[in-house]
Amino acid sequence: MCRSIKTLRSAEEPASGEDIRAAARQYVRKVSGYREPSRKNEEAFERAVAAIAEASKALLDDVSPAGTST
Repeated sequence: MCRSIKTLRSAEEPASGEDIRAAARQYVRKVSGYREPSRKNEEAFERAVAAIAEASKALLDDVSPAGTST
């Protein structure tokens, strides 16, 4: 699923907020089936993007960088 979403966890550099939000948007597009939501669905779409971006940031903050073991 969502093969166009790049891996954000990296040993070289942390993912930027922009990268996290772009990945969240791709995920919501895939799940919802909308490339761009209608005006009626835009608020729900953006709310989902924000929630997924926040959860993704929390996950990336809590896990070890790629290439390291704990």
